[in-house]
Amino acid sequence: MSGRVLIVDDERSVGELLESGLKKRGFQVKSCTSGDAALALLAEEEFDAVVTDLRMKGMDGLSLCERIVANRPDVPVLVITAFGSLESAIAAIRAGAYDFLTKPFELEVLRLALVRAIRHRALREEVKRLRQAAAASQGYGEMLGASAPMRKVYDLIDRVAEVDTSVLVTGESGTGKELVARALHRRSPRRDGPFIAVNCAAVPEPLLESELFGHAKGAFTDAKGARQGLFFQASGGTLFLDEIGDMPLGLQPKLLRALQERRARPLGATEERPFDIRVVAATNSDIEAAVEERRFREDLYYRINVVHVELPPLRSRGSDVLLMAQHFVERFAASTGHRVTGLSAPAAEKLLSYSWPGNVRELSNCIERAVALARYEQIAVEDLPQKIQRYQIRDLVPVTEDPAELLPMDEVERRYIARVLEAVQGNKTIAAKVLGFDRATLYRKLARYGDPTAG
Repeated sequence: MSGRVLIVDDERSVGELLESGLKKRGFQVKSCTSGDAALALLAEEEFDAVVTDLRMKGMDGLSLCERIVANRPDVPVLVITAFGSLESAIAAIRAGAYDFLTKPFELEVLRLALVRAIRHRALREEVKRLRQAAAASQGYGEMLGASAPMRKVYDLIDRVAEVDTSVLVTGESGTGKELVARALHRRSPRRDGPFIAVNCAAVPEPLLESELFGHAKGAFTDAKGARQGLFFQASGGTLFLDEIGDMPLGLQPKLLRALQERRARPLGATEERPFDIRVVAATNSDIEAAVEERRFREDLYYRINVVHVELPPLRSRGSDVLLMAQHFVERFAASTGHRVTGLSAPAAEKLLSYSWPGNVRELSNCIERAVALARYEQIAVEDLPQKIQRYQIRDLVPVTEDPAELLPMDEVERRYIARVLEAVQGNKTIAAKVLGFDRATLYRKLARYGDPTAG
């Protein structure tokens, strides 16, 4: 990581030596010999970090640090000294220093300290920007996010909302598929009608047909009265069929006929009745694989999949993670009365590096927990769940210069395919798209390497 660094040391030769060494390591550097000169430069130019000697003639390093923290709190200050002691370190930290280095030190140590300081500053600025964005943004319905993948989703919703075309929403669990359905409903001519959702996987198969289409009195033992099904309750509005990929195979022909004819017959009734609804379906399962394996009817698949909205996983949405985290902080702080205003930079870095297998639902749960545990106004790393605190990105390829430790290409490919399948929760259709394969190629490679999702 490069950045603009200001060196302050009253010994010109020391400042020039540090300036030369840091420039060779990719930094843009200026140096000066007094605190007053440093403050003047900071008023005129933008720097990402300041490195100052502790003992200097005139304004010393601690006084300079205090002045910078008071006037430019966004710029981290690193204090260096040849008179290292615990008291000096404590004094520097109290003055607001980001770090404290004792001479003599290797330039590599200073480089690494500057990298951490500049990254810390960048994250603080990003958190600040996203806090302002969260406060100013009305979002897209109940959805938040400004990343390119989400802008594509918003654009597709806008283009299809005004027509009654059936929509299939796919995405991993926790990505917000019902929010897409609600956004489609609110932007449609049916916005004043009912929005009714049913989870096709949560209703036992014997009851699902009655739930969807209703029943006549006496249709079965417990049918003491007639009941209107959801297809008729949603008339004039939108019916959201969640987890449609898990719909029982035996019920699929009746659902297909109802969608084609716009009519359905309640259980035990003698006549079909018309309905007027828009259907939005959703699944987190590999529905194309279910079609190939004859667990889902191909004709029904094409009936519900006129327009396909694919929701990206949270890990592919960049800084949307922080935007939504700030939104959740404000929501849970308001509901619990805790005085928590945002994220610390180290906590933000942890959130950005985590893979979020549970997507937005997991992030919401994480932030709710963190707000409940926070002891300060900003969420710290220790407020986050242990698995996020300890999360590390695993190397697909060993970082080594030893030829004996390098991997053959087959092993690199096997590891990467396994990593992609883990990231998409075993969905082979999405995995094939990520890998740039067709499904047949992916299946051939899994037969060769072994399927990590099998068994």
